[in-house]
Amino acid sequence: MPGKTPSRKKLPAEMISMLELRESPAILLDRHYRIHAANRAYQRIYGDGESLVNRYCYEVSHHYKVPCDQVGESCPLQACLKSETTQRVLHVHHTPRGEEHVDVETSPLLDEKGDVELLLEVMRQTRVASALPTDQGLVGKSPRFNRMLELVQRVAPTGTPVLLLGETGTGKELVARAIHDFSPRNPGPFVPVECSGLTETLFESELFGHEKGAFTGAQYRKDGLVDAARGGTLFLDEVGDIPLSMQVKLLRVLETGTFRRVGSVDAQQVDFRLVCATHRKLWDMVAAGTFREDLYYRISMFPIHLPALRERIQDLPVLIETLLARIDSPRRLRMHADTLACLQVYAFPGNVRELRNILERAVIMTDGDVILPEHLPEHLLCAEKGVSGKGASGEIMTLEEMERRYLRQVMAQFQGDRHDLARQLGVSDRTLYRKLNALR
Repeated sequence: MPGKTPSRKKLPAEMISMLELRESPAILLDRHYRIHAANRAYQRIYGDGESLVNRYCYEVSHHYKVPCDQVGESCPLQACLKSETTQRVLHVHHTPRGEEHVDVETSPLLDEKGDVELLLEVMRQTRVASALPTDQGLVGKSPRFNRMLELVQRVAPTGTPVLLLGETGTGKELVARAIHDFSPRNPGPFVPVECSGLTETLFESELFGHEKGAFTGAQYRKDGLVDAARGGTLFLDEVGDIPLSMQVKLLRVLETGTFRRVGSVDAQQVDFRLVCATHRKLWDMVAAGTFREDLYYRISMFPIHLPALRERIQDLPVLIETLLARIDSPRRLRMHADTLACLQVYAFPGNVRELRNILERAVIMTDGDVILPEHLPEHLLCAEKGVSGKGASGEIMTLEEMERRYLRQVMAQFQGDRHDLARQLGVSDRTLYRKLNALR
């Protein structure tokens, strides 16, 4: 908690002028979180008609009763006092438009003895994502989401290659597009490539293009996706699925900055920013010899982990409202509190993509304007009740029946192959095959 309220000193005129020269909201703070001065931009956005001087910054911008580091957020003021250097964090602040993501930069102002006398805090609104429902782009405000967003905001203006890591359905293409949109290359094209859909024979031709007559059926010259991304961003989704024999060709492009169309001897210069994504554990693949170590280091210069939906369950209400607005429906549906409670205890193995599928089904099943628990899939109703071992009528289920229901639920959600599923279930391939046959 803050200490004793310090006496407010008269600030030099040049300090006040320094604040007013800034277009972004800016304040001067002491080490006890007290505001000593605020520019007009800050007063316009965060003011409530009362004087802001001598009030706590977290009270004004966050509407908190305690400092932000006591409610799970990073506090730039504390980090600045500790390091005596400028610190930046991404926070969610309250504004007249509602909650918004804000890039907070805090710098120390030293006295004649070299001690921190005051701190200058500047707030810049970020458009990379929204904390409120929106018709496009990234949505969220949970701490895990904000930490991911902070990395996106830092790396987007650079040309550094980015590797997006996360489970299937976490929105890796949306994040890749945000990196492109907020980079200097945003006037150029954003070219997504689904690597898992490219066979070894198609990979080179699709990526690099080919000359007329390069192979049977090549009746004209074709530009590849690398050429299509010229001046923009090339997004390689599921880069871990690129065949080992093709990885060396991609590595050569990244190392030399050139490529050749199939059937051509002329080298072409590349001009793209690379963003890759995968749900696989690439380093484990390197250790297993199925992914090149040199390529791994080329693409993993700036890794960003995308949190699973179960790690940012606080975002569920805003995600639901956003997705319902994006689903094509003549009705404006809302979710019953019991339905939301049911979803909040579900693990979402398919993440945001699965949530959208659940909502699309619910829109079809709903006759009125309110989505009720019975409009959700059956396995979600089981999640709401917990593992009670009871059927719909309350009778105790047999272990055999519980196993059958569990396997149906897993098979409906699991997106890997049967070997991976058997390994995760802790049974042999043969045992899983036998149990699935029994289900049929």
